[in-house]
Amino acid sequence: MTWQNWARTVRFEPAEIVRPRDDAEVAAVVKAAAAAGRRVKAVGAGHSFTSVAATDGVQVRLDHLRGLRSLRPDGVRGARATVGAGTTIHELNALLAAHGYGLTNMGDIDVQTVSGAIATGTHGTGRGSASLSAAVTDLRMVLPDGTLIDVGRHDDGSGAELFHAARLGLGALGIVTAVTFRVEPAFTLRAVTEPARLDDVLDNVPYLAADEEHCEFYWLPFTGAVQLKRNRRTTDRPSRRGRVASWLANEVVENAGVAAVQRLSRAAPQATPMLNRAASRLIGRRTYVDDAPAVFTSSRRVRFHEMEYALPLAAAAPAPRELRDLTARGPWRIAFPVEVRFAPADDVWLSPAYGRDTVYVAVHAYPRTAYSGWFTAVERLWTSYSGRPHWGKLHTMDAGYVRDQYDRMGAFLAVRDEVDPHRTMANGYLDRVLGR
Repeated sequence: MTWQNWARTVRFEPAEIVRPRDDAEVAAVVKAAAAAGRRVKAVGAGHSFTSVAATDGVQVRLDHLRGLRSLRPDGVRGARATVGAGTTIHELNALLAAHGYGLTNMGDIDVQTVSGAIATGTHGTGRGSASLSAAVTDLRMVLPDGTLIDVGRHDDGSGAELFHAARLGLGALGIVTAVTFRVEPAFTLRAVTEPARLDDVLDNVPYLAADEEHCEFYWLPFTGAVQLKRNRRTTDRPSRRGRVASWLANEVVENAGVAAVQRLSRAAPQATPMLNRAASRLIGRRTYVDDAPAVFTSSRRVRFHEMEYALPLAAAAPAPRELRDLTARGPWRIAFPVEVRFAPADDVWLSPAYGRDTVYVAVHAYPRTAYSGWFTAVERLWTSYSGRPHWGKLHTMDAGYVRDQYDRMGAFLAVRDEVDPHRTMANGYLDRVLGR
């Protein structure tokens, strides 16, 4: 049976598909595959744009490993929530909310499984937190030889090394069956969305990154216009009117409207600058209060292809300006908005924000448009800033490049050599980015 991801950038046919019902069955599947010399890969919701989960061997689907396993108080107000690895972010949000808790931050969609999200470095935007992997405190996982093991942040020795590697492990170190997150009491956010000028936003990047709790913006190519979004915690209650306005904006403007512009641009590429200028006039101002998951995440009904790089925060102004000039000079006609988000430095070994304050810049393109040359040129620009590619987004970097960008890559590879010397969990993508 052919499997394809959400973006339809990856298709493959596993030799066997299994849906284990519990952790022990996952261990048995992996142990049998290792003994037979077969490769094994777990797959989540398919929202990575790369072939990180591809396999011609045994595909493990974690559909049955879902739900809240435990919720334990931790500290004055926080807690630790353990969920099955196949639980989606949307399900996790609902489970936590039912107990009065929530994640500190999350990405802009909620359809991924928790194990897939942490394996590829899913992140949001935030002054104090961004990466989902950084909120992980413990993991239960099946090693490539079929051993079921628990590892956590406070382990010593090899257990600590495995934990630090596996909380963003690319599926290279085994199959995660349960994830424990540090969570906090549920909270609401006051969201402000407004039109702004690109140069004005870039001139104020130091303030936006340092003083705004959560900030991101979307730039429309061939215009000077951006949609600026800022979110701050509040004690105000969500309003019905705000929820309706938010829903209308998401469905009508950010889905139906974007889809219409993309189709017209694909049919008549030469009209793209005019279409984007017209679209920029539709960016409105709105303020609303809602529960954090409803503010952080949105539905994405328009398929696209995406490349995202993490650049040093110092590049947050010059890099987008170079991107604007590069796009204006080139032959490409890209209608999709460019997304810019901020993240603090974290200590997750393979996190693109490891050890440095970061600006994430994501470029998108509509399928079946002539965007490959633009992606190539943009990637060359991002690497000139020592950019680190998002592991789940399109990129062409290899092991030599990424090894130079990560101080802890050597330690990660040493853990991989120890737990998977026969490369049971490997595939073509991991061969490229980690080496054989």
